[in-house]
Amino acid sequence: MRRGSRLAFDVGKARVGVARCDADAILAVPERTLSRDRYGADLDEAADLVEEHGAVEVVVGLPVQLGGGSSSSTRDARRWARDLAGLVSPVPVRMVDERLSTVTAHRALHDSGRHAKDFRSVVDQAAAVVILEQALETERRTGQPAGRLVAPSQRGGL
Repeated sequence: MRRGSRLAFDVGKARVGVARCDADAILAVPERTLSRDRYGADLDEAADLVEEHGAVEVVVGLPVQLGGGSSSSTRDARRWARDLAGLVSPVPVRMVDERLSTVTAHRALHDSGRHAKDFRSVVDQAAAVVILEQALETERRTGQPAGRLVAPSQRGGL
């Protein structure tokens, strides 16, 4: 297992949940929720978090349909990941399948005693934790980073 802090992002239409792990990649914890911004302020905030935490890698959830197909959310998350990769290069950005991460997050929040009306403020962070835990477990099991490496867009260079 490679050492170093990692950040995970759960990209939604309105919000982006953020989670991080320690340098030993043992514990994933919620970090915060960013508000999506059509001008890219959420991407700038995300890039600032990568720098602030000295992340060695970024993981972005890829919301594919249960059957494996793409949707507008899939395309949006890919575009967001490419734009972030352009801002944080040379830190690698990887996309991992996040099927059912939000469902898992809802279940965990419910099991912890939270009420459904309170979920909105933290469910995106909890989903990011699920995505990061999945990526870390994949690396522990296989010895290889999870997901696919994202090629940066040119947005970061403008």
